[in-house]
Amino acid sequence: MKYLKKLLLLLLLLGTMLPITQAEPLDYIVAVVNNEVVTYTELQQETKIIEADLKHRNIPMPSFAELQKQILEKMVLEKLQLQLAKNTGIEIDDTMLNEALRKFAARKNGTLKQLRASLEAEGYSYLKFREEQRGQLIITRLLQREVVSRITVTDREVDNFLTNQAQQGSGGAEYRLLHILIEIPEAAPTTEIAYKKRQAESTLDRLKSGADFRQIAASISKGRQALEGGDLGWMSLEQIPTLFTNQVKSMKKGEIIGPIRNDSGFHIIKLAEKRSNAEKSVVTQTKARHILITTNEVISQADAQERLQTLKYRIEQGDDFVKLARANSQDPGSSFKGGDLGWISSGEMVPEFEEVMDKLEPGEISHAFQSRYGWHLLQVLERRKHDNTEEALRTKARQTIRQRKIEEEVVSWQRQLRDEAYVEYRL
Repeated sequence: MKYLKKLLLLLLLLGTMLPITQAEPLDYIVAVVNNEVVTYTELQQETKIIEADLKHRNIPMPSFAELQKQILEKMVLEKLQLQLAKNTGIEIDDTMLNEALRKFAARKNGTLKQLRASLEAEGYSYLKFREEQRGQLIITRLLQREVVSRITVTDREVDNFLTNQAQQGSGGAEYRLLHILIEIPEAAPTTEIAYKKRQAESTLDRLKSGADFRQIAASISKGRQALEGGDLGWMSLEQIPTLFTNQVKSMKKGEIIGPIRNDSGFHIIKLAEKRSNAEKSVVTQTKARHILITTNEVISQADAQERLQTLKYRIEQGDDFVKLARANSQDPGSSFKGGDLGWISSGEMVPEFEEVMDKLEPGEISHAFQSRYGWHLLQVLERRKHDNTEEALRTKARQTIRQRKIEEEVVSWQRQLRDEAYVEYRL
């Protein structure tokens, strides 16, 4: 027993004599989010990514403490959304993830293999990147279900939008705004609202004295684009949040105004740039008709192709395309009209169909070709230049109204999700 005690004492003394440099810091919890946690290591990894992005955008770096606080809030919100998605059965399997990654790589003009090599060359884990992308896809699907699917835009809203646009005489101008939000918590007491107002006024004074807007936005703003320097991107007057519309119309480039109050808090905006975007929309349209044969257990690929080649021969020998389309085409939308597809603008049909159509001269009939819908025999009848301005304006108006509604509802929904959660910060 005495020998054992001496041995333990010796080991203890040796342990205290080890160099301090050999000790490794332990990971610890920086936030509790319902029944999950965010660790310091996770926060450090995300901070490195955001720092690199800010550097790439030439946005002056906020203080390390301010930046970590912003990033931690972002991570908490993402975790809350992923928790809700998991609890309600939203999943992205490997097949769907791989397809999304292939499309991502294609947008970068590369392959999935090249994307992986590029990430690893920069010292970034491809497996970690995969899981991050899976998480973003899950959140996108969650928002689609909880918010986006409930958004509707009526014809009356489009009419009112275009009427207001004409009355405002914006002339197609587009604005690039920078934005800072000093957030007010829901049901905040009067004392806290007064404090937030003083903070907003102090921030405005700093900005007007020359402080960098993007750096301040990345430091303290609670807006969705805070970590992009508060940059809201290019927007028409109609796309700008209605809270700012009247002010923006009279602002000069570089001007900063605020604080502007609403339920979310106090807003400060800066007009970074302004440009004119008034254009007529003239498109080339093609009038065409086709015969579609779909394959199944009875009709093989070769059978469909042969049948269409036979029909082409009959048309060239004088048979009526319309009658043959009514008798043979399996396209329920056009067969009863003799295969007539009407006037087609670019982008309306699948790429493999448009590729063939664009190469045909008026009156010319294609060979049998395949698309994702089956086998086609296509004839181009006419081409024209069409002033699509009115249709384009209505389409753009509908998209603008819808996007504005989505952004407002997403902010409101995320705020409610955050307010109803248990979050404890330990940074």
